[in-house]
Amino acid sequence: MGSGNKTTIVVETTVAAAVDKVWDCWTNTEHIIHWNFASPEWCCPKAENDVVPNGKFSWRMEAKDGSMGFDFTGTYMKIIKNQCITYLMSDGRGVRVDFLKNGDQVTVRETFEAEGSHSDEQQRAGWQAILDNFKNYLESQKQ
Repeated sequence: MGSGNKTTIVVETTVAAAVDKVWDCWTNTEHIIHWNFASPEWCCPKAENDVVPNGKFSWRMEAKDGSMGFDFTGTYMKIIKNQCITYLMSDGRGVRVDFLKNGDQVTVRETFEAEGSHSDEQQRAGWQAILDNFKNYLESQKQ
């Protein structure tokens, strides 16, 4: 990952789905907008995703009441389809997403560098909530 002096946080979830389906829901913007937010009061109205090395992404996250929002942006570094994605967020922090096949399930594990303005536990909880949304959305889709 990046500079080495930041705390690393790991979150993960295991989904009952084929790895191709997991990858598609993780990378395809038509799916991202349905799961990429941490609570029911938030939404992801727009997502752009160029899943190639040096490709950019921009996922809009907004409160449904319009009171706040931000663009989650960055640049992909390494892409190994159905296995691993690494990227740098626009603030320079590194993220690694592993897709670990285990029989008819896939564990999605995100490892990311913590930022300094929120506690590690708040960050862990927020990223885990988004992963939980991902799992719920994916498992609700027809296989």
